[in-house]
Amino acid sequence: MENSKQMRTWLDDLKLDHPLVIAGPCSAETEEQVLGIAHSLKDTDVNYYRAGIWKPRTRPGNFEGVGALGLKWLQKVKAETGMKTATEVANRAHVELALEHDIDLLWIGARSTVSPFIVQEIADALKGTDKIVLVKNPVNPDLALWLGAVERLATADIKNLGVIHRGFSTYEKTKYRNIPEWQMPIDLQTKFPDLPIINDPSHITGNRDMIFDVSQTALDLNFDGLMIETHHDPDNAWSDAAQQVTPSVLVQIMKDLKIRKEDNTETEYKAKLNNLRANIDIFDNQLLETLGKRMKTSDAIGALKKEKNVAVLQSTRWNEILGAMILEGETKGLSEEFVLRMFKAIHQESIRHQEKIVNG
Repeated sequence: MENSKQMRTWLDDLKLDHPLVIAGPCSAETEEQVLGIAHSLKDTDVNYYRAGIWKPRTRPGNFEGVGALGLKWLQKVKAETGMKTATEVANRAHVELALEHDIDLLWIGARSTVSPFIVQEIADALKGTDKIVLVKNPVNPDLALWLGAVERLATADIKNLGVIHRGFSTYEKTKYRNIPEWQMPIDLQTKFPDLPIINDPSHITGNRDMIFDVSQTALDLNFDGLMIETHHDPDNAWSDAAQQVTPSVLVQIMKDLKIRKEDNTETEYKAKLNNLRANIDIFDNQLLETLGKRMKTSDAIGALKKEKNVAVLQSTRWNEILGAMILEGETKGLSEEFVLRMFKAIHQESIRHQEKIVNG
């Protein structure tokens, strides 16, 4: 994407003194609901008012959106509040209807990004448009697939492009609805620093209580903006109730977020330092999560040893692990002394876990 600098023009043209904010309900439910939330967000830092018109659900039987009728409600939002509007499109018909109703910003969802066929259909329908088009990351962590979708749109002469990081699905149970895998958007920023990147903490967390922390991490990592779902009565929302916040909470979140981007040399140094420290925090959390999983496996080994009346310490196995890890550590630039100290501590904790089970 040699023209990634050109892709950023739309964002620069907004001349914002704060990160871009796209906000609104997960789903457009009624005209009253759509307009009520919009008026609550008027004259705030919200730049684009979003609402899901077509809602692809994982399983049938759930609310799948009001359809094209909701686009008329978004037109009323623009007429009454002056806010620009945004919605998701998943096929040619969606695109044609969204353009007909003058929606300002369109995004391609995670389920659509996984299919080059769908992305190409959308790109063909949008060919040459001056609308802003954002691409959510695919459901699974695949950077090439994500960038490939952007490239298809760029090839269709769509210049106002960007991406949305909404996390990745995992079979394992974690505190996130979709694990952030922060390293992937970091890699994307490294390769294409001029491609606007928006964070979607609502879909990453699936939990309104975590929205602020994920949003702050994204800003610390120099993301360009946020997409946050908001609803007057989140608990009774027709879709994704747990991850939506009220408009008043959203406004407070935006006030509380620390924006660390500055221009002069000294503050530029601090911004870079904060960015690197944010990376360190992410890796530290990943380390702890991995260690937690390792200890759960140690618990399972302890239960098996108790069942078979086997001793907790298996010296031969321990020596094999230590030797292999020292060699592997060397390839990662880690000293033998560090690897020894680290794995001895891990091994000691593992033995503690197993002894607790065997003797318990």
